[in-house]
Amino acid sequence: MRSAPRFGLTARQWAVGLAGYCTFINLYSPQAILPLLSTEFGAGPAEISTIMTASTLAVALTAPFTGTVADVLGRKQVIVTAMLLLGLPTLMCALAPNLHALVFWRFVQGLVLPPVFAVTIAYIGDEWEPHEATAAAGVYTSGASIGGFSGRFITGILADVVGWRYALGCIALITLAGGVAVLFLLPRERKFVRSEGLIASGKLMLQHFRNKQLLATYAIGFGVLFCFITTFTYVNFRLAAPPYNLSATWLGAIFIVYLVGSGLAPMTGWAVGRIGRRRFMIPVIGLWIAGVLLTLAGPIWLIVLGLTVCASSGLICQTISTGYVTITAKAGRSSAVGLYVTSFYVGGSFGAALGGIAWVMGGWPACVAMIVAIQLCMGAIVYFLWARRVPSAPAVAPVEPP
Repeated sequence: MRSAPRFGLTARQWAVGLAGYCTFINLYSPQAILPLLSTEFGAGPAEISTIMTASTLAVALTAPFTGTVADVLGRKQVIVTAMLLLGLPTLMCALAPNLHALVFWRFVQGLVLPPVFAVTIAYIGDEWEPHEATAAAGVYTSGASIGGFSGRFITGILADVVGWRYALGCIALITLAGGVAVLFLLPRERKFVRSEGLIASGKLMLQHFRNKQLLATYAIGFGVLFCFITTFTYVNFRLAAPPYNLSATWLGAIFIVYLVGSGLAPMTGWAVGRIGRRRFMIPVIGLWIAGVLLTLAGPIWLIVLGLTVCASSGLICQTISTGYVTITAKAGRSSAVGLYVTSFYVGGSFGAALGGIAWVMGGWPACVAMIVAIQLCMGAIVYFLWARRVPSAPAVAPVEPP
């Protein structure tokens, strides 16, 4: 396989990076413009947050079954088809005449996302040699992280310049172009072994519910996205209101704090190897709590600092817990990861919904109190339920960034 001369990436590395980018440029694109949409549709923060809840809930519903379908149909076919289809609901979001239509198309959008990101991870595991898979996963994760940031940032800027509908239309075009690029760049799988069928794969998936370590880790995944969605959805409403009065462009720019966490996440494997997974995770959760509490401060630079700590700590927690799933699952790792993804996005759905209730009851301080309560539960789960000793394994990239 020939490498691109400037960056040294092969065609298939570019392809998996584009798959990650196009997935997460779509999933989180409305987050920075929620205050704007709230004004346009005459909906409160709790009601407008259903835009985020709909997509994360749809991802949670389809994620555990995506891997089993791809095990029957093949990897590239599923990835490319889903990417080409993804542009349609994104475009329909841009054309939505009312909030109910927008929520519906966001739900449809969420249904199409797992066939892209979950199957791309499976493709990496199948097609790359073990000593090369970490680098390939790193390219995917970088693409996903940049996509998550770009979705919020591009949408925020274009919403101020040409309106949010044109902004989402632009995201749809980027997605379509990415799908076409992956069609030509991604080689057809060569090491794929077709599954015996959906029933056999489903039975293997159900066996994971007997593993207490996996169940504990699924609870951590629930908490990670719960805290992320609540934090980065409702802090926008605080910063869009007086005395800050930030525009959609500036709200989108704040998500650059994600890139700091993306830079720190690859060092997680080194820290876990020296300190231990359980002993490292608990202080990181403690640091995450400190970051959330810092967002209660008045000066905006302290709020941004707190959000930076939140993003970094959350991405590190995600990296550790994803790696723990792959170590703990003795068989059927793809379905084990699929169940983790489901728990992860169910947590995001609850975070968006319950965060709205907390906001109505007590504004941002109530949201912070709820987030801290979830984080304390996460710390207790790690301390009391995670095994003190687990087999060593190389660090893996997170399934996807929050």
